[in-house]
Parts: sequence; structure tokens; C-alpha cells
Amino acid sequence: MGTVYQATIHFSGHVQGVGFRWTTERVAARFKVTGRVRNLADGRVWLFAEGLRAEVDTFVREVRHLMRDNITDVESEGFEGKRKYSDFRILR
Repeated sequence: MGTVYQATIHFSGHVQGVGFRWTTERVAARFKVTGRVRNLADGRVWLFAEGLRAEVDTFVREVRHLMRDNITDVESEGFEGKRKYSDFRILR
């Protein structure tokens, strides 16, 4: 598992209980990305995605577009690192 672009994103707003994680998992299936998504205790959703930078960026843009009515703020950080995951899943 080589070095890939990785992004950690925190979505704020009305992002829990609205199918956000389910939507993110379905969108990920259309891209060559791996990672995880989970609800946080503070009401935000955490997303970790990795792959080629263009794939990750386009994937995140699609999630933001589809869930735009629920998102009030997005904090993101991108970096290079060793691949952590072989698939994309929702964490409970």
C-alpha cells in the first residue's frame, strides 16, 4: 500500500440523522477512493478519504454538493501518507 493523497474533513450543520453517512458511502462507490465516515459526539460528521488527489477532491465536492442543504461549515486538511484502508465504510 503506497503513498496516496489523504483528506480529513469535518462537516458541521444538520449533518446527523439525515442520511449523510449513507450518501457518502454511496458516492464513494463511484470513485476510486477508500476511507471512513462517522458521526462525532459533537454533532459533526468526520470523513477520511484517500486515493489520487483528483479522485478525492472530486468525491468530496460531490458529497458537499449532494448534502449542501445540511452543511453550514467544512474544515478540511489534506496531506500525503501511506494508504490506511482497502475499502470505504461507515463507522458506527
